[in-house]
Amino acid sequence: MRVIAGSAKGKRLQVVPGNSTRPIMDRVKLALFNILYPYIENSDFLDLFAGTGGVGIEALSRGAKKSYFIELDKKAYNIVKENVEHTDFIKDSDIRNCDAFSFIKNTSKTFDIIYIDPPQFKSMAEEILQIISDKPSILNKDSIIILKIHPKEYEEIQSTSLEEYDQRKYGNSLLVFYRLKNA
Repeated sequence: MRVIAGSAKGKRLQVVPGNSTRPIMDRVKLALFNILYPYIENSDFLDLFAGTGGVGIEALSRGAKKSYFIELDKKAYNIVKENVEHTDFIKDSDIRNCDAFSFIKNTSKTFDIIYIDPPQFKSMAEEILQIISDKPSILNKDSIIILKIHPKEYEEIQSTSLEEYDQRKYGNSLLVFYRLKNA
């Protein structure tokens, strides 16, 4: 794993030993950031279920103002900290060892981009999206929410405040894009 572009381009990132995380493939990350390119500069980026922190670090490398990394697994949390320090983004990062669901319920922060990559086949995607939908105050009118899942996990969500507006499939990765309704 490495940072693909920006100020930390080429820096290698540590991975979490074992199979508790599934880092994003470089080609999926490249495609994602090609889509997000117009929105990254000076954004507040939330990396939920951060794993190695690779996506939030990529956002910082490409000009995000701040990345928030939320990771419950202690080993993964420590890897996020190491990767953020290695890429010299510690001052631009907020790294928390906590539950993503509780974080969303309790935060008063507003985010421009939320990237969600929950553990595979654990039925967490719909739950986290519902929690975000129930708390639209964490979104501004132009916020983008990206869910990365295996294509077999996809289910259309019923939400009063969020709408799906795009999907992109890359092998075993499906990126689903959401925004506030009537945005």
